[in-house]
Amino acid sequence: MEQKKKKNYTPKEALIKAAAYCAYQERTQQEVREKLYGYGLTPDEIEETIVRLSQEKLIDEERYAQAYVRGKYGLKKWGRRKIMQGLKAKGISDYCVKQGLKEIDPEVYEQNLLHLLEKKNQTEKEKNPFLRRQKLAYFLMSKGYENDLVQDALKSLE
Repeated sequence: MEQKKKKNYTPKEALIKAAAYCAYQERTQQEVREKLYGYGLTPDEIEETIVRLSQEKLIDEERYAQAYVRGKYGLKKWGRRKIMQGLKAKGISDYCVKQGLKEIDPEVYEQNLLHLLEKKNQTEKEKNPFLRRQKLAYFLMSKGYENDLVQDALKSLE
């Protein structure tokens, strides 16, 4: 099997490739930085390229955080805690995380929680009511929902 040689790009070529990379979908600075290292640029060239991409609004971490939150809470029905952990793991600033979390509609958030609870309740095989309640609570908390909301939802189930 042939070993694929990595091509080293000039800063100008790398900027064009990185712009296309960012245009495809929202990216964090960290993701773009890793991509640029793969292009064989020096750390100074990388930072310069990231500044250019930010100025041209191709990288916008606040916009990234908002898109991430919409996707995770809207489609995957994640809770705030899991979303915040995900954003922090991607190196997003606290300010951008806060801005992103504003995308959450409290009513839809609660509907998501209740929907997950109902679905899990139908498939849970545990007969012992105490253990059953505990398993449902663990499941919802693993999805990132806050303990007080989980307890309220479990009360509404009874």
